[in-house]
Amino acid sequence: MDTVIARLGKPHGIKGEFTVEVRTDRPEERLTPGANFATDPDIGTLTLKSARWHRDRLLLAFEEVPDRNRAEEIRNTLILAEQDEEDEDDDAWYLDDLIGLNVYENDELVGEIVDVTNGTAQDLLHMKHTLGHVVLIPFVTAIVPDVDIEAGRLVVTPPAGLFDAE
Repeated sequence: MDTVIARLGKPHGIKGEFTVEVRTDRPEERLTPGANFATDPDIGTLTLKSARWHRDRLLLAFEEVPDRNRAEEIRNTLILAEQDEEDEDDDAWYLDDLIGLNVYENDELVGEIVDVTNGTAQDLLHMKHTLGHVVLIPFVTAIVPDVDIEAGRLVVTPPAGLFDAE
């Protein structure tokens, strides 16, 4: 089964490099030159040419992306890789597994997770509230103390005002 390990961000320079939103806790192991990756949307297999850190951002270049113009065309593409067998622990899950989970506060359904993004301080859960608005929930233990993938739910203890519509 494939899982998202990165999202291609803005092009960097003129040679087809990308800034990357990393969605794996092991980028040095998973994003190695010569590795092939499936994509979503499917634009064909991408072969990693280089990976390097620039300040606090990871930059990737692919054999199939010769210049900035092509990089612009495939911006925001998701990079997929097979889940590692060692990651198949009973308690292990990926951030993408959270999408679709029902969100409960004090045993009351308050919404559903519709997306997950990587923030600079912590990951953010995008919850569509039962009232219709989307709420960003910092994915920290103090606010999200329980995640049960098999039951299709997570429990939140939000600070006052977090779920208020703007």
